[in-house]
Amino acid sequence: MVTIGVLALQGAVKEHLDCLNALPEVRGIPVKKAADFTDIDGLILPGGESTTMGKLLREYNLSQLLIDKITGGMPVWGTCAGMILLAKTITGENIRHLGVMDICVRRNAYGSQLDSFATSVVIPELGATPIPLVFIRAPYVESAGANVKILAKVDDKIVAVEENNMLATAFHPELTDDLSFHKYFINKVIKRG
Repeated sequence: MVTIGVLALQGAVKEHLDCLNALPEVRGIPVKKAADFTDIDGLILPGGESTTMGKLLREYNLSQLLIDKITGGMPVWGTCAGMILLAKTITGENIRHLGVMDICVRRNAYGSQLDSFATSVVIPELGATPIPLVFIRAPYVESAGANVKILAKVDDKIVAVEENNMLATAFHPELTDDLSFHKYFINKVIKRG
């Protein structure tokens, strides 16, 4: 049994937990305090409001704990706001949250909530079938370091990346019925284990 924590401070926590718990041999649990991080094999940083999540990480003294866990090799996947939390640089802002992934992201890159959209693309690492991608006030990656693998682009914008034990997507797989990305992350966790 693989246990995956979902950071439960704010955002799409239930949706990720539902996806995880739909997979065999996987248990998804909410995590929100330091003690919750001891029994997990991997962590999802969900979509939500990155500024609020970053503030709560600092208020609950979880930032350094997460940085240590991630730099120590714990698999982590950030979706939308989670991608922003992981990024070393945020365009136009002098703040960074965890700053562990060698990417520069642009917040709300596609515009407001009204500019949200869905599309489908083939991501070779996940298979030959197009998978649905849902973008809601989404970021994208403006630049990525030499060790960052680009998994997907939409309209020439980088929307999914991987670096060592870290995975980040600008879109919300948890808002679709497709579990491909959750399975991909679980396989990453199992390989690490």
